[in-house]
Amino acid sequence: MTDAAAPRAADPDGPVPGQPAGADASADPAAAESDLAGALAAVVFADERLAAFDASIRAMAGLLAVDRVLQVIVDRVRELVGAGYAALGIVDGEGVIEQFITSGMPRAERAQIGARPRGLGILGLIIHENRAYRIADVMEDPRRHGFPPNHPHMHAFLGVPVAIRGRTIGNLYLTEKAGGFTDADQQIVELFAGHAAIAMENARLHDQVQRLVIVEERERIGRDLHDGVIQSIYAVGLTLEDVPDLMVEDPAEASRRVERAIESLDQTIRDIRNFIFGLRPQLIDGIELVEGLAALADEFRVNTMVDVELRAGPDVDGMPLSPERTLEVLSVAREALSNIARHAKATRAEILVATAEGHGLTLTIVDNGTGFDPDAPRGLGHLGLANMDARMTGIGGSLVIESSPDRGTRIIVRIPGDPSVGETEDGAGA
Repeated sequence: MTDAAAPRAADPDGPVPGQPAGADASADPAAAESDLAGALAAVVFADERLAAFDASIRAMAGLLAVDRVLQVIVDRVRELVGAGYAALGIVDGEGVIEQFITSGMPRAERAQIGARPRGLGILGLIIHENRAYRIADVMEDPRRHGFPPNHPHMHAFLGVPVAIRGRTIGNLYLTEKAGGFTDADQQIVELFAGHAAIAMENARLHDQVQRLVIVEERERIGRDLHDGVIQSIYAVGLTLEDVPDLMVEDPAEASRRVERAIESLDQTIRDIRNFIFGLRPQLIDGIELVEGLAALADEFRVNTMVDVELRAGPDVDGMPLSPERTLEVLSVAREALSNIARHAKATRAEILVATAEGHGLTLTIVDNGTGFDPDAPRGLGHLGLANMDARMTGIGGSLVIESSPDRGTRIIVRIPGDPSVGETEDGAGA
């Protein structure tokens, strides 16, 4: 064995880099202890950064309000890499910044700067080239556009796009880190940006869903007001039309009509309060179908000069129908009766309800009035028939209108069976 080979035999892995061949690392215990301390510090730093990253992701994932999500993103990314300032720029379709959310800058100081940046200079590079930029000192970079008055001086800079499914939805900008930003900083911010994009997209989707819910709720309230409150007020008006004449011919009847009108208006006021709190009218809410139809027929009979008869098959009360479906069917019946009172000039009406094949129900409302052409266009404000059709579609039912001039009208409502109601605890079978 040669002298040159002796150290290799003693140390199969060869000499430690930077250490002379044959040298013993234990000969400098202070250096070894320093290296170990440095390695431990690096491990602790990596663990702390990983914990901070995990906490940031959890904080973003737990939010659904768009504005709150955007602010949490810039706050967390600034803390994650130890930057003095951070911002999130949201650009429009033409590459101009339309939102600019900041972190690390007091509100009063931010207000003194004035309008948000448009996306020029280095900010524009990230927008148009769609890639990250890490710059040691933006004050010395010839590509910078310059700072507006009252803007703090900034030097170290890191910019990273925020993209989802190949589409950029924003950009993260970080500045002022002591010692500048490292490659590790850029890597973790790029990873953070991917999670931020998901959080932003989820928040926006949630916001869109909420808007749709609001629109649908407004439409529902509009239908309920039209089919309930407005119809009730109109019915009261009908009962009061003859009161001036009755005050001379039959004062007692005039007095009774006024009393009934007051009672009806009191009920309408209660209904309006229910609508304000998202409830349905007490008259038909929470009762069985036949019971509700009977209440509507009584109200119709009292408030109009039309004779109405309710006929229900013997098996109807035993048919399963959820409260939601019952309410929609009763609302359609109320609208149909109101149309008879207002437009049909009828003297008689019938409400027929019977079981149908497949555990369903059929509701038919017939009058002997003037009739109309169902296919004729209707003007604005005539929402009754459209509301009725929408209600039936919403519960999987159907609405058919049979009518012609001088032949009266027949409205047929078909409601499929409701398998979720009336099932026994034993289920359908073994």
